[in-house]
Amino acid sequence: MPFSDYKTALVTGASSGIGAAIVERFRRENIEVHAVARSEDALKELAARMGCIPHAIDVTDRNAIAKLAQEHDFDILVNNAGVDRPKKFLEADESDIDLLVDVNLRAVLHICRLVVPGMVARDRGHVVNISSIAGNYNFGGNSTYHAVKAGVAMLSNQLRIDAFGKRVRVTEVCPGRVATDIFNHVHGNDPSVRERFIDGFELPQASDIADAIAFAIAAPVAVNIGHMEITPTLQVMGGLQTAKPSTERAKP
Repeated sequence: MPFSDYKTALVTGASSGIGAAIVERFRRENIEVHAVARSEDALKELAARMGCIPHAIDVTDRNAIAKLAQEHDFDILVNNAGVDRPKKFLEADESDIDLLVDVNLRAVLHICRLVVPGMVARDRGHVVNISSIAGNYNFGGNSTYHAVKAGVAMLSNQLRIDAFGKRVRVTEVCPGRVATDIFNHVHGNDPSVRERFIDGFELPQASDIADAIAFAIAAPVAVNIGHMEITPTLQVMGGLQTAKPSTERAKP
């Protein structure tokens, strides 16, 4: 279904990075974009540049999201808002677990609950869930993040089953490392963070992710692009490790 068949979009986590790039890309297609994020100042600046409609809302604020969904019929929904607190599960903090579940999974479930039934009723819509390669592959020190992103992956599959027979398309986008400020948000705003994750690497830009999403949305109505992994060419997932025991096994 080409962009011309869609009129309105809801984009969460819209104030920076991939979210802001998606807003910009949609506005180039004359989509009315409702941009949701916590940072009111950043949203105002984005609205001034892009002409989007800003909503300073935390995605965990269910009442505010419900009000927004009641006031507008959204043809496109992009669940992009997310947080991370990298930590091995053996060292997991209660508040970190709750935060990741609330923002990265619970909010996505409720926003879909509020928006997707309208798409089904109108026989028109596209849901884009920004997940992560962490939902499909394991790497160390990020157990809760892996768990919630795997939940988003399964939700994306299930939405198509629940909307079966209607022209509601669902695309899960799984980025690997992308050149955005997310690493500073997660690891601290220090020059060493950029050196560790960004500088010297050949990485996709936020605009590359937005262009990939636009490709999926602009596909003919008979085409659903369900799953996209977007990683640097020089990044791979996997690798076999075998550890030696740290101590001898205790005898019974």
